Amino acid sequence: MLKQDQLEKKFFQALQDCFSMIPNREIALEPLQNQRRVDAAVLFKYNDQEKELFIELKTLGTPKRIRNAVNQLCIILNDTPNAYGIVIAPYISSRSAQICKEANLGYVDLSGNFWISFDSIFLSQENKPNKYPVETSLSNLYAPKSERVLRVLLTKPYKVWKTKGLAEEADISLGMITHIRRRLEEEDWVEKKNVGFSLSNPEALLKDWAEHYDFQKHERHDFYTMSSLIEAESRLSKVCEENNINSELTGFSAANRLAPMVKGQKSTIYVSRDIVKIGKAVNLKPVDTGANISLIKPYDQGVFWNRAQIKDVQIATPIQVYLDLKQMRGRGEEAAEFLYTEVIQQRWLHQKLNMNRD
Repeated sequence: MLKQDQLEKKFFQALQDCFSMIPNREIALEPLQNQRRVDAAVLFKYNDQEKELFIELKTLGTPKRIRNAVNQLCIILNDTPNAYGIVIAPYISSRSAQICKEANLGYVDLSGNFWISFDSIFLSQENKPNKYPVETSLSNLYAPKSERVLRVLLTKPYKVWKTKGLAEEADISLGMITHIRRRLEEEDWVEKKNVGFSLSNPEALLKDWAEHYDFQKHERHDFYTMSSLIEAESRLSKVCEENNINSELTGFSAANRLAPMVKGQKSTIYVSRDIVKIGKAVNLKPVDTGANISLIKPYDQGVFWNRAQIKDVQIATPIQVYLDLKQMRGRGEEAAEFLYTEVIQQRWLHQKLNMNRD
């Protein structure tokens, strides 16, 4: 990660590179002194026009840091409305960039991304990769242990959590919870309360997780059954229960029980272990093509958290079903959005109303 003094040495060149995109124009950038309320100030000269640019520098471009910079610039620009504010960091993600745009401020990063819009000037370049990745104790918010926490938070988004209680619910260590909480705070996903913290924007977090989630990381075993899928699912659930093996329906199999919309032609079931043995026990035939039932050994046992029994089978939590459906062919994404509207959002609303009554 760049230090502040390193960023101060590099930011002016990044700004120059950005404005060099203006073709066939006489452009000049001159540092301004005595602007103590901002990290830096630059005079932009463009033909006969001049514009003061107020700069906030951040060594991390996380949403939390960028929002703080934006708030600072907005306060200052209230007193100098003819100036234009720009946030500069080593790398600014799409979410951080959106925060700047919504405040009508520009951003430039050292990785080649920028968005500048004032007067007759408009410059934009996005989707450049991060040249300054930060190595932390939790560099991947969507690692298996972190996903356990997200699953809990998104199932109970309006609950105010304390670190110990969340660690126990998600079945991870207190130290890991601390790291995850800090990362969530940097990403602006949680907000502090008097006695703990809760999610600030569950819908956005769920959608972001869905974009990073990879169903292919699970170990899949494909089978074919001559029985009806409902019968096969019930039989498999019973055999797993008799052998103390965790199992639960996901995908269309779960959605058809939670929020019926489209009849899936394939069953998808998480099984914690001994998949080949269980498959034989319920007369499933292993196949390479033409499968109508898939048994999935998950990459983390956290998928079984908060499963619910509906009649004679266990169903994955709606959050997990939503994630899995989003990556399934054959109207999977459509079924995921229907599940979100009819089940997840309704449960969130119910929780919120109950908390308001309390």
